[in-house]
Amino acid sequence: MALFCRRAGIDDSTPHTLGRCRQLFSHRPYPWHSVLVGCLIALGSIPPVHAASIASPQPATGWQDKPVVHAERFMAVTAHPLATRTAEDVLANGGTAVDAAVAVQMVLNLVEPQSSGIGGGAFMLYWDAVARRLYALDGRETAPAAADADYFRDANGATLKWREAMLGGRAVGIPGTLHLLHTAHDLFGEKSWAGLFEPAIALATSGFTVSPRLAQSIAGASDRGLRQFSAARAYFFDANGTPLKVGFTLKNPAFADTLRKIAQEGIAPFYRGAIASRLLKTLENTSELPALMTREDLAQYQTILRPPVCAPYRGYSVCGMGPPSSGALTVGQILGLVERFDLPNMGPNPHSIHLILEASRLAFADRARYMADSDFVPVPVVGLLDSGYLARRSRMIHVESSIGEAPAGTPPGALTANATVYQPESAGTSHLSIIDDLGNIVSMTTTIESGFGSRLMTDGFLLNNELTDFAFVGERDGLEVANRVEGGKRPRSSMAPTIVFNSHGEPVLVTGSPGGSRIICYVAQSLVGVLDWGMSPQQAVSMPHFCNRNGTTDLEPAEATAQLNASLQGLGHKTQVRDLNSGLHLIQVLAGGQLLSGVDPRREGLAAGD
Repeated sequence: MALFCRRAGIDDSTPHTLGRCRQLFSHRPYPWHSVLVGCLIALGSIPPVHAASIASPQPATGWQDKPVVHAERFMAVTAHPLATRTAEDVLANGGTAVDAAVAVQMVLNLVEPQSSGIGGGAFMLYWDAVARRLYALDGRETAPAAADADYFRDANGATLKWREAMLGGRAVGIPGTLHLLHTAHDLFGEKSWAGLFEPAIALATSGFTVSPRLAQSIAGASDRGLRQFSAARAYFFDANGTPLKVGFTLKNPAFADTLRKIAQEGIAPFYRGAIASRLLKTLENTSELPALMTREDLAQYQTILRPPVCAPYRGYSVCGMGPPSSGALTVGQILGLVERFDLPNMGPNPHSIHLILEASRLAFADRARYMADSDFVPVPVVGLLDSGYLARRSRMIHVESSIGEAPAGTPPGALTANATVYQPESAGTSHLSIIDDLGNIVSMTTTIESGFGSRLMTDGFLLNNELTDFAFVGERDGLEVANRVEGGKRPRSSMAPTIVFNSHGEPVLVTGSPGGSRIICYVAQSLVGVLDWGMSPQQAVSMPHFCNRNGTTDLEPAEATAQLNASLQGLGHKTQVRDLNSGLHLIQVLAGGQLLSGVDPRREGLAAGD
């Protein structure tokens, strides 16, 4: 506690100031601890023996071949060139990885508004290279205090359809991204808070060029609620109601004013002041069921420092966010379930892919039953990653046939019987990976939930529709649903910002992706690609995706997909070939300290460094 106080610049020598610090950082104790498990081999020693056997996906709309960037001192990989260049400038001028993340998020809010922003939530992993300590910061949105398990039932008791619930004020959770960044900057930033807002303020004032992806996103959402509310309609469409085109210079003076106020006054105006008042006003009369968010809900929001969840895999420690995110647990389970198979020698082929898909079925079955906000529901974190439990579950995987729909298991420490519920989870998210010249690392996944969130705009930024990540029913078959709505609870997430450590406790790989619940598949696949199949980060993010969430197996179109599809169907998989729009951003730390990039070619991201 004292460390957090001092790093945040809070004097902890008196009862009053120590109480202030505790209010910021203390939270109920957690039933697990993060342990960095030693590894047997160094990452840089794996030869890329299988990389050449992977075909690239068939280029979808927006596919961009990405150059591999090598760097010696620092690197940033983000979803937009303007955001990456902003990070590069901050890092080149002595800023920390957190400083760069603050500046990047403000620029992304402007140039990639459909994916993330201060109206949403985020999870951040931060590696403090000097203290040699890993932190996990939870900036997930929360439900209003007045919410309950019937939050998505209408006046007649009928459960809303997801498409009905996702638009308007009822879907909006209390935003956490800005609070998370402010907390992280207090702890780990070096540059002035106000200075980090200058690049986004300048862009919002002078304007930026609408990119192909933003133009495509606007057009795609034009008949899915983006025209419904006046502020978004006025911003994303021209005077004739036509979606903005590629190359249009888009200015956002309202957002520039918002950023100036936050830069000068901190986050108080957002959570307690004029911005908060306008946010609440924006929610009124915008959905079939009324929004329940109050000034008290906004004022009481806290970033929570959580214990990181680390899973051993072939001697590495794969670390990420624990509950309320299901990311690290589900990725860790997938890896633990396939560890008994010789994936490194098998290489990427239909049989090894089948094994990963079967492990994913089992992991998603446990996710649907047990994973939720651990401040409200007992989550058997240690048991879900217990080696004996995973070994027993792994025996359900057969080389020559599919499990089909996998049942949930009973991990050690499971205290309650929960109902199994699967639900839609949209993919409006962004990921950034940053390493500064001291070796500090940010792996941060940030979101407003579905593309363009709730479609509501206030003060130049979109508001999330994150509450639709809750289960819409509170119980099933007489059993409570772990991810049911409760007042003050944080909805389950799939975001999986990840840092991998070697046997000496040194970071060797940073990864993460957008993609809804398929984030878990994308991140697990990127880890197997680098750690097992010897791929470079760029090869790993470019290989065709495959994903199973305990149902249909999704395959990305590629040259070899027809053969893979036939092989998997022969093993009993029900398959569909579809676009799988990830946004993986990787940084590999080689044995000599050099940095190597991986930028997802499916989006507009860029890597830069020195």
